Amino acid sequence: MTQAVPHLVNRLVIDTDDSFDDVRRRYESLVPAIDFAELVEVIATGDLARVQAYTADRTPHSFAVFWTLDPMPVMRLSGHQHRAVTYMMGNNVIAETMFRHDPGIILYAPLRTAIYETASGRVQFSIDQPSSKFASFGDPRIAEVGAQLDAEVAELLHLMTLPVPPELITA
Repeated sequence: MTQAVPHLVNRLVIDTDDSFDDVRRRYESLVPAIDFAELVEVIATGDLARVQAYTADRTPHSFAVFWTLDPMPVMRLSGHQHRAVTYMMGNNVIAETMFRHDPGIILYAPLRTAIYETASGRVQFSIDQPSSKFASFGDPRIAEVGAQLDAEVAELLHLMTLPVPPELITA
């Protein structure tokens, strides 16, 4: 059986008044890259409490970067000069709280973020609103975690001194 699940996702595009390098530096200082090989070693111990502690130690603001792509070397080959970088940002412990209800959430966890320069030279930070993606699973337990992720993303934006879109602010 195949199933199509139509759903609306809010892509949040946040204008900044800062340089690309400044936004990137603030983001990477608040969302550190996780040493994936080291994480795999910790997971291999089979000690869930140790994995949770390892994750907590490396996610000072709820999130870590699991993967980074700088597309600029190939984009420059075609003459593009505006910079861009994208990240897979998440928290494996938080993801598990949704995965237990539906493994399909792994399609959206970790979250994807981007920092880029626009054609007009502005710098933007972009992320799909977590709750608008996770609500598509039709499970209130998953939707609740999606809403919690909205709050965590709002806090991250606040720490980055970027505007917090009203969609992320819970009532």
